[in-house]
Amino acid sequence: MKEFVLALDQGTTSSRAIVFDNDGRPVATAQKEFRQYFPKPGWVEHDAVEIWSSQSEVALDAIKKARLKSVNIKAIGITNQRETTVVWNRKTGRPVHKAIVWQDRRTADFCDKLKEEGTDKKILKKTGLIVDAYFSATKVRWILENVKGARKLADEGQLAFGTIDSWLVWNLTGGKLHITDVSNASRTMLFNIHTLKWDNELLKIFNIPASMLPEVRSSSEVYGHTSGLFDTEIPVAGIAGDQQAALFGQMCIDPGMVKNTYGTGCFMMMNIGTKPIESKNKLLSTIAWSIGNETYYALEGSIFIGGAVVQWLRDGLGIIKKSADVEKLAAKVKDNGGVYFVPAFAGLGAPYWNQHARGTLVGITRGTTASHIAKAALDSIAYQTLDVLLAMQRDSKLRIRELRVDGGATVNSSLMQFQSDVLRSKVVRPEITETTALGAAYLAGLAVKYWSGINEIKRQWKMDKTFSPALPERKTLELISGWHKAVNAAQSWTE
Repeated sequence: MKEFVLALDQGTTSSRAIVFDNDGRPVATAQKEFRQYFPKPGWVEHDAVEIWSSQSEVALDAIKKARLKSVNIKAIGITNQRETTVVWNRKTGRPVHKAIVWQDRRTADFCDKLKEEGTDKKILKKTGLIVDAYFSATKVRWILENVKGARKLADEGQLAFGTIDSWLVWNLTGGKLHITDVSNASRTMLFNIHTLKWDNELLKIFNIPASMLPEVRSSSEVYGHTSGLFDTEIPVAGIAGDQQAALFGQMCIDPGMVKNTYGTGCFMMMNIGTKPIESKNKLLSTIAWSIGNETYYALEGSIFIGGAVVQWLRDGLGIIKKSADVEKLAAKVKDNGGVYFVPAFAGLGAPYWNQHARGTLVGITRGTTASHIAKAALDSIAYQTLDVLLAMQRDSKLRIRELRVDGGATVNSSLMQFQSDVLRSKVVRPEITETTALGAAYLAGLAVKYWSGINEIKRQWKMDKTFSPALPERKTLELISGWHKAVNAAQSWTE
């Protein structure tokens, strides 16, 4: 009987499921978008029940598309949008509030208060994270403070907190398992990345009862089995946050290797080996994965708005009909015409961490067209990546000569070329750009011996195309200088 691995890739705007074969190739994919809620400016929510229903639907759909039955699925791996926070009732299994999404800024003022008190230094030391509304802890606290009756239920041990991976596993196993893996735990601001345990002092700071927390497991082991959704029980055997899964799927398994994922946001990660580095350049130190007894760490720079800028051109401005049209529109002009776009819709992430910054367009003249704005929007993705890469080089003291790229926007070859131009380094696109889902599949497959070990899967990584710098260096420096002026403009708006 032929066997496959199913990866569940639960993202910010859609739920996907991909069936992978033994060569690490996608056999079938199913995807479903779900609704985004914006109850107030800077607030972003999802319906966790809709996330589960869309994810279970595409899981069944992908197996059907591959003309397989659940008995052919050797294991399930899960990768997820990180930091997004769900709090649910253990008895009923129902969320007490909509999920608060990683992009949500409602707790920015509380974060400012922690910084004023100096508590942020203690949090950084333990978690490797810069205090920001991005992470889960302040979101959980907000739910407990603002949802009627939630604090009482939490104190009685009746509420469960989880990032999206925990919520999916809870539902997949019929409420039997309340777990997370180390990579997701390290994004909550409640987990000590040195002791690899939930931290009581952090729980006190955020006033969160320990009884709400999931059990923390490694990224690759058989956690349990599915119950009810499929015809047969399938082992759930791999979990990693989306960026960590992409790092693994890109086979960045040696220290110094770097990948950038172009999704709703952009996330650059560097494998730094088995000891965390405390960043001096406002990057995050985070857990990459843990397999067996070995835990790997990574440096990460988070860019909140990457591909989402293209969605905004489509849904907000209406200058394109579908996301894929942006490349054609931008190609109508030879350059940005002096227009720069800083897409700080949800504040600025690394290396600025200005949670009050907002989107800014500068350099507009009477001659500016929709094409210039489209070009400036795409360019902003490359510039933000450059800012993070420079910070990473300073922290690691390594010159990064190669960036492995993945995610939706990498199909845009002109963007990848521009990325290589501004970085002055090689940009390498793999044959399989679904590396986030692939990383989850690999972690699950290793746990059930579907693949013999890392060496077997390392041989499967293949390059599709390499981009090398083509723009004259002088021109590049001019463009970068314009970008940094635009970022200063976006930041001065907040003062």
